[in-house]
Amino acid sequence: MHTRAASWLRHRLGRVIVLAYAFALMLPGPGLWLRHAHPLPPTHLTLRTAPFLLSLVLFSAGLQVPVRALGGLLRHPKALLAGLVLHLAIPLAVVPLVAFLLRRTPDTDGGSGLLTAMILVVAMPVAAGATVWTDKGDGDQPTMVGLVLASTLLSPLTTPVLLATLSPLLSGGYAHTLAATGRLAEGGFALTAVVLPCAAGLLSALVLPARWLRRLVTTVAPAAMAGSLVLTYVNASGALGSVLTRPRPLLIAAALAVAALVCLLSFVLGRVAARLLRLEAGTASSLTLACGMNNSSASAVLITASLPDKPHLLLPVLAYGLLQKTAASRIVTRLRPAPAPTAGA
Repeated sequence: MHTRAASWLRHRLGRVIVLAYAFALMLPGPGLWLRHAHPLPPTHLTLRTAPFLLSLVLFSAGLQVPVRALGGLLRHPKALLAGLVLHLAIPLAVVPLVAFLLRRTPDTDGGSGLLTAMILVVAMPVAAGATVWTDKGDGDQPTMVGLVLASTLLSPLTTPVLLATLSPLLSGGYAHTLAATGRLAEGGFALTAVVLPCAAGLLSALVLPARWLRRLVTTVAPAAMAGSLVLTYVNASGALGSVLTRPRPLLIAAALAVAALVCLLSFVLGRVAARLLRLEAGTASSLTLACGMNNSSASAVLITASLPDKPHLLLPVLAYGLLQKTAASRIVTRLRPAPAPTAGA
């Protein structure tokens, strides 16, 4: 039953995410309530819904890692190393170009708010959901899993470095805002909300007996899938709730345009790199997806935790999250490996 539910959600993920966005637009109240910390009586603990759901998703991702398949990846690491280099290099190439274009707009701060949101997206590790699209496109799953794991485990180092390197491009106080956010990421967010859950799932996959592991996966996987949708709804409520109370059509249009540009450039650079490396179709698809699919949920949670007074920064993050899934659907269709010839053909 749990497996069927997870499979049903997996095959309809794009449409269900759109429904979550629509639900957030029409009924943002519950999502706004979930964004706040809630005490857990009779203990003195508090539950922060968004970080908890993010941790659940990443724990599930680590739990489902095909550990044996990673051995071959380590013996032939070209695609893995290229993906990690591109994960750091693409933000350094794309964000300055977008900053240059935004300075030509009439925005008083040169679009620094939109740019801050995009920096927080591209500085995040590769999205665990990229493995779903790799599976749909018959891509190189070990390479994708390796990129998700490696970028996630390195994020306490790479995320603060990228934020610090790109913050001079901002103005109007946003540079200070991004620096403060970087300190939060360096001070524990990336470790506790991103790395530790993924590492716990990976460790469980390594040490648990196969029978126990299967039972745990059949319970956790659909819960994580549902949690991902709730997280999407919570993050969307934070942004779209303010849109309803204070409609800003120009901001919405600008958020969509900037997110589309960053998303397009990231995927294009990944595709160009895959061609230059002459990777086979499945590996090329995985590398391209990894370059364009950043963990937008993690960046939205980080914005909510560090910048609760700036919900408008969630708009380009949400737009990027939706656009990257649309682009991923096109990529896995175009780069799907050709079927092997049948015997006697």
